[in-house]
Amino acid sequence: MTDSGPALARRLRSLRARQWPDTRITQPQLARALDVSVPLISSWESSTAPKVPPAARLESYATLFCTSRSIRGDKLVPLDDDELTDEELELRDELLLELVTLRAAALGQDEPDPVQVTGNPWQFGDGKPVTIVCGRLPPELLARMPYVDPDDPDYIELYTYADLDALFELHGHVRVCNPASEVRRHTAKELQPDDLTTHLVLLGGIDWNDVTTDVIYQLGLPVEQVNDWDGEVGPYFAAGGERYSPRLSDGQLHEDVALFYRGPNPFNRKRTLTICNGMYGRGTLGVVRALTDSRFRDRNADFLARRFDKRRPYAILSRVSILNGLVITPDWTVEESRLIEWPE
Repeated sequence: MTDSGPALARRLRSLRARQWPDTRITQPQLARALDVSVPLISSWESSTAPKVPPAARLESYATLFCTSRSIRGDKLVPLDDDELTDEELELRDELLLELVTLRAAALGQDEPDPVQVTGNPWQFGDGKPVTIVCGRLPPELLARMPYVDPDDPDYIELYTYADLDALFELHGHVRVCNPASEVRRHTAKELQPDDLTTHLVLLGGIDWNDVTTDVIYQLGLPVEQVNDWDGEVGPYFAAGGERYSPRLSDGQLHEDVALFYRGPNPFNRKRTLTICNGMYGRGTLGVVRALTDSRFRDRNADFLARRFDKRRPYAILSRVSILNGLVITPDWTVEESRLIEWPE
């Protein structure tokens, strides 16, 4: 730890000890709110050789101290995302960025580790670029599409992209969540080396997205995607000796299987890697919507925050139901929707 450690300790102490409208927060109150011991709070606030709290604890600090409404009688209780005003959400994000920057300085880091600002996995909070990578439709499908010839006056580049529904859903959401970040979108073949070192989001399976293929191989995930389209079993995900296959009837898709992965970017560990990957395009759209759909995103994000340590890689293989051709957003709080969780 560098000499910047006391600076973080002083800031944490000032947040707790500031004079709120009707009370002053004590270390025992804060310890109960964070579900930690009083000596641990004291060690974070120590003026000599303070301990550096995990980044996830700083997120809790930001949520608690972005509003005086966290004080309820003699208790300190964090508000849920949907209870915070726009001003409080903005203050929380600013406060978290300040705290993780102080934490990085205390640890002698040049910049903060990527943290999930608030409970929103799509909000990175560091202002760094985000690159969404899609597959490109193969030549036999492009031959059936209008406006995909660059020489055509009505050429539409996005018509060449696979998983266009998922891209459209995600691109706007990521831009809104990261107004200070440049959000790029490319097919795998268009990528430049610098694109791979941003916050990287891979959309779609390993049929048409070569980057997904290479990255999944490099990560050594315990979940494998097997594209046995012409085989007796058909395509499936394999994990722990089990096969998880889409469910079809008379060629109609009723349920897909999709993977969500989040971890450090292997090409730049200061950034994140996210994979949203279904056996079919509607599975990819479903797993994207798990964290963009306004009816489900908060509960699913809260589940991820409670279930996994955001500083370490994690993944969910989930069901995505299809009804009359419509994608039903998976609710990860329902156990039946989750097939595999990693780490267990």
